[in-house]
Amino acid sequence: MAYSMTSRRGLSRHGRRPRRLMGEINVTPFVDVMLVLLIIFMIAAPLLTVGVPVDLPKTEAKNLPTETEPLSVTILANGQVYLQDEMIAYDQLMPKLTALAGQGYDRRIFIRAAEKAPYGIVMQVMARINTAGYKNLGLVTDTVEQ
Repeated sequence: MAYSMTSRRGLSRHGRRPRRLMGEINVTPFVDVMLVLLIIFMIAAPLLTVGVPVDLPKTEAKNLPTETEPLSVTILANGQVYLQDEMIAYDQLMPKLTALAGQGYDRRIFIRAAEKAPYGIVMQVMARINTAGYKNLGLVTDTVEQ
């Protein structure tokens, strides 16, 4: 049983040509999934920024640039204090801020006080924040529309 080398050139054992492996990756499904995720996050991102509604005083001051998400302390007109969007007791403000200081005391804290909030409470909250070790405080106001 002699086979001629010329008749079997390029054929496999079963008489077919061997399949070459494809060296490219089909990225079309990957791009489709990424575009869908991008659209979902573009729609969902504005819904994630919630806070405590407060009637801020109006000023002509310009916005400060921020690199990271600052902490927010809100004081309502009735004296209630919120850390981010969670209502906390006044005496729990300092322990909570100290617990959050694991990221460092350089983190900016925005104080959002209602226009009719008692000045004494605003100053006491600022003193508590300062006593907790934070030095980078900012008072938040609305801008005057001209």
